[in-house]
Amino acid sequence: MVSWEKVKVVIFDVDGTLYLQSKLRKRVLLGLLRHYAVRPWKVDDLKILVYFRKERERNAGYTGSGLELAQYIWCAERVNYPVSMIKPVIERWIFDFPNQYLADCMFPGIHDLFDSLRKNDIKIAIYSDYKAEEKLKAMGLKVDMTVASTDPHVDRLKPDPCGLLYIADKMNVTPDECLFIGDRLELDGECAIRAGMPYLILDKKPLKTFDFFHNLTTQLATLKLNNIKL
Repeated sequence: MVSWEKVKVVIFDVDGTLYLQSKLRKRVLLGLLRHYAVRPWKVDDLKILVYFRKERERNAGYTGSGLELAQYIWCAERVNYPVSMIKPVIERWIFDFPNQYLADCMFPGIHDLFDSLRKNDIKIAIYSDYKAEEKLKAMGLKVDMTVASTDPHVDRLKPDPCGLLYIADKMNVTPDECLFIGDRLELDGECAIRAGMPYLILDKKPLKTFDFFHNLTTQLATLKLNNIKL
């Protein structure tokens, strides 16, 4: 049970937290197969996509500088292609193409939870590994602040806590007045622990019985009712 009386800001991860990644990946995979089935000479693009993700995972906790460019250089070193060739492939298949399917892949209850947070004067922020503005638009979600690991003022990968601490500072709250909701204990959970921030890790039940966000909305409704009674 969340101590909602203390929470002033709820920070959400995006990928795997706001939508079901396995469902989205099936849609994207179908798009990839259709695209490259008639363009076999470009099939090496698939290797770029695989190694881009692998290298980002391998560099978890990166605390160097220039992450926005570094993520492409890591991939370039593995596939032996120039960054100029890699970036358009990543832009298309990771940052643009999947957005059309996001609304249909969202976990149930998210819009209700966002509405309930606003009714309780709780701010909403995003801390994502990737830039999330276009994803949020595709899902019809409005937030008070969006931060990505690749932003120059963060320049760190989870579980480094810089992104969470940056949000707390900019929103003029302490870390213990925030709640971070993510889907991976080893990254999102560890990131929150290092920031001294309360957190929840998504309980990924089958979609037919998925009630994680609904339960949080119910808790908030109970809190508001108790406040009225007081």
